[in-house]
Amino acid sequence: MSRIGKRPVEAPKGAEFKVSGQMVECKGPKGVRSFTATDDVDIVAEGNVVTVKPRGTSKRARQQWGMTRTQIANLAQGVTEGFTRELEIQGVGYRAQVQGKTLKLALGYSHDVDFAIPDGIDIQCPKPTEIIVSGIDQQLVGETAAKIRDWRRPEPYKGKGIRYKGEFIFRKEGKKK
Repeated sequence: MSRIGKRPVEAPKGAEFKVSGQMVECKGPKGVRSFTATDDVDIVAEGNVVTVKPRGTSKRARQQWGMTRTQIANLAQGVTEGFTRELEIQGVGYRAQVQGKTLKLALGYSHDVDFAIPDGIDIQCPKPTEIIVSGIDQQLVGETAAKIRDWRRPEPYKGKGIRYKGEFIFRKEGKKK
């Protein structure tokens, strides 16, 4: 039995669900998002509460049960609060700034890296060494943050690079004489 799937999803204040077949649409103050579930689950809406139930007892139906409930809960959170990922840059001369729909990164290469900001994502740089990625789609926010981080991953000797805020980098000792 899925512990996550058993719990119903209540629409937060300011959001509303619309269920038609296997498609769930959620409207809120930040926008509209939708999710189409597989045929392994039944989705039932009663007022502002959505319940997910598996069709049958197969392994796939039980897997999709919890995943579908979590996706619907993420729709509600995205359109009301949104999602954010914070990145910090460490290294001498490493910095970031937003210019229009482009994030300019100086990461020690012979040229600056121009990262095109995808639609539905908002990037802010309150400090030259801090990047805040936010949006209503959790997957797109995480994917964008990971792509930015891939330009210069933190290295284990000096710790230079782009890391998630609060991420611990295991440091290695350098060569000994």
